[in-house]
Amino acid sequence: MAHILIIDDDEQFRGMLTQMLEQDHHRVRAARDGDEGLRMAGHSKPELIITDILMPNMDGIELLTALARREEAPPIIAISGGRRSISAEFNLESATLMGVKATLAKPFSREQLRRAIDTALGA
Repeated sequence: MAHILIIDDDEQFRGMLTQMLEQDHHRVRAARDGDEGLRMAGHSKPELIITDILMPNMDGIELLTALARREEAPPIIAISGGRRSISAEFNLESATLMGVKATLAKPFSREQLRRAIDTALGA
């Protein structure tokens, strides 16, 4: 299975997603924002990144921009629940334009997550 880096500022969601992925036998690391995620991506060389779009410090779009500058950026799945003034659809459309391999609007099912991982990894 894959080595996956989760980047999301919601601690409860990160824990739930980590547990789901580990039950599917993936190796998982998790970061609380884009800054930490970018550092972890440089050190741990994940095969896949799953990142939220709206986060403090460095948001998902800034993270995608920074990762695009790297020669060997892993495939990325963008996730978003949106906020009052910005819809999940807008966030995910922006991420798609930046080259992510798949998107998921929160909340999503385990099966939707599995399909997005298969799509992102080219399975």
